[in-house]
Amino acid sequence: MSRQYPNPPSMPRTTPLTKLLALSLLLALGFLNIVLSCALYDTYYPLYVIFLFLIAPIPNAIAGCVANSSMYYSGYPDLDGADPVTNFESFMKFLTGMLVSSGTFLPIVLWRNLIIPRGSFLLSLTGGFLVYLSFVLFGMGFQYKEDDDYDF
Repeated sequence: MSRQYPNPPSMPRTTPLTKLLALSLLLALGFLNIVLSCALYDTYYPLYVIFLFLIAPIPNAIAGCVANSSMYYSGYPDLDGADPVTNFESFMKFLTGMLVSSGTFLPIVLWRNLIIPRGSFLLSLTGGFLVYLSFVLFGMGFQYKEDDDYDF
């Protein structure tokens, strides 16, 4: 005799409120790490890491808005044959990468030059990664998909 097993339950979908609460917790932990790296070791230099990681996603967001907008894009390439929107997107992605790498390497440079102690370095580095990770996950988690379930 074969036994009949019930169908396994399907994966529950996460609601936007759950996503928002998880991302806010991640962002709060990142800020807490950076503020603790300043308060516990009596230095204010790791606050620059917050500034760098807060402005890092802005160029990428601007590039996404310009690429999706048809107002700035005529569909015709420049005189040299290059696509102006692609060039702008590439520059904005480069700027985002430069800001993220600056936010990553700033605590390393400060620690190696003995401006901040090792504990402050570790807290500010992990806090910066958590702050930037929360911004990236927010951008990925709240993209709207245009699935209208209409097929021929």
